[in-house]
Amino acid sequence: MCNQAVGLVAAELEHRGISTVTIQLLRMVAEKVRPPRALWVPFPHGYPMDTPNDPEKQHAVLDAALKLLEDRTLTPPAIVDYR
Repeated sequence: MCNQAVGLVAAELEHRGISTVTIQLLRMVAEKVRPPRALWVPFPHGYPMDTPNDPEKQHAVLDAALKLLEDRTLTPPAIVDYR
């Protein structure tokens, strides 16, 4: 599914009361589509979870994404840079 469609689906799910987070490789897509919560990651295209076969790095990306759901200071739509 393309990045734009994922953002639009996330917005519709949020409208129906289901919290969502997207992991975005292309910041310009997140800025255009404006999903409720997006974690922008600086990894090569095709590697949204960082290095393949590196569970520690991949879990760090997932943890950062899930923390967006807990952050009550974020006002959707929000784009947060992965650090």
